[in-house]
Amino acid sequence: MNFCMLSRHFDHLSLRRWFLEYKRDLPWRNRMDPYAIWVSEVMLQQTQVSVVIPYFERWMTLFPTIGALAEASLDRVIKAWEGLGYYSRARHLHEAAQFVLLHWNGQLPEQEEELKKIKGLGPYTRGAILSFAFHQKSAAVDGNVMRVLTRYFNLSDDVSKPKTVQMLRQLVLSILPDEGHWVINEALIELGATVCKKKAECQKCPLQSSCLAYRHGTVAERPVKSSKIQVIKLFRAVPIIQYEKKLLVKRGEKGKIMGDLYEFPYFEVNKEGIQIQEFKDKIYGSLKLSVKHQASIKMITHGFTKYHVTLFPEVFQSLVEPKVEGYEWLEIVELKKLAFSSGHRKILNLIT
Repeated sequence: MNFCMLSRHFDHLSLRRWFLEYKRDLPWRNRMDPYAIWVSEVMLQQTQVSVVIPYFERWMTLFPTIGALAEASLDRVIKAWEGLGYYSRARHLHEAAQFVLLHWNGQLPEQEEELKKIKGLGPYTRGAILSFAFHQKSAAVDGNVMRVLTRYFNLSDDVSKPKTVQMLRQLVLSILPDEGHWVINEALIELGATVCKKKAECQKCPLQSSCLAYRHGTVAERPVKSSKIQVIKLFRAVPIIQYEKKLLVKRGEKGKIMGDLYEFPYFEVNKEGIQIQEFKDKIYGSLKLSVKHQASIKMITHGFTKYHVTLFPEVFQSLVEPKVEGYEWLEIVELKKLAFSSGHRKILNLIT
């Protein structure tokens, strides 16, 4: 691919004018702190801006520096992240902050080779930090940028393939101007997020007149992406087992999808749910608890990664408080301070 020829075709002046006039007022744009930029970029991965803003502002209040984050407990960090999903991001941030505190006295390094040593910093996040925080000429290519570039240059390369992503990074570097290149990087992301969306609003686009996909009528066909995530449906019966003021809960195992998050016990069932007597039998067979049914709770749905989960919660009473391996009995006031998976948090909110 002739990057030199493509770079001459790219209208970065129109893009820059548009961005400076229409860019959104986002809290991380008012800060040049590399740490704040790092946190915002991690939060924005697979999460909408409107959702991220209050989380970002609360996070920066709770953990205003890398040192403050490094010294916080993991439970406090996970609790602050509760509801954002993809909790490995929070765990990696916490671990990385401890690494940065140890090796660079709590200051993010300005060299890409050093940033590569930090767990959880992929090519995009490294590029964003180098570009936005340190104003180095570096490519920050996320899904928004891929969408803009494949449409603008009418590229049919499969963006689900690593070699295509690498090609797009090289393409970004070739089109960035020598001055104010960080502005163009951010403008590309902004354009993909607000105008060149999945359903493009071409009439609002500052690049419409020079966009090759628009000219050839292929906007809806770009980007080409072969791999599609298949949604897996799960159905789970969830017993809320009470003993006096305590509830039985389990903390997710480290390394698992729900690692460090709390949940009630649950059993895999079919889409029809489960009858109460069968439910009680499962509780006794798995937890060795004899229970009495107390109340039913409405069905709850939630999603995470590639799963769509339907929960069938029922409240049960245990007459004793035996030790249940892998679980713990905690009072509701304690549970309110802990981070739960989203579906089980909904259940807890319904019963408290």
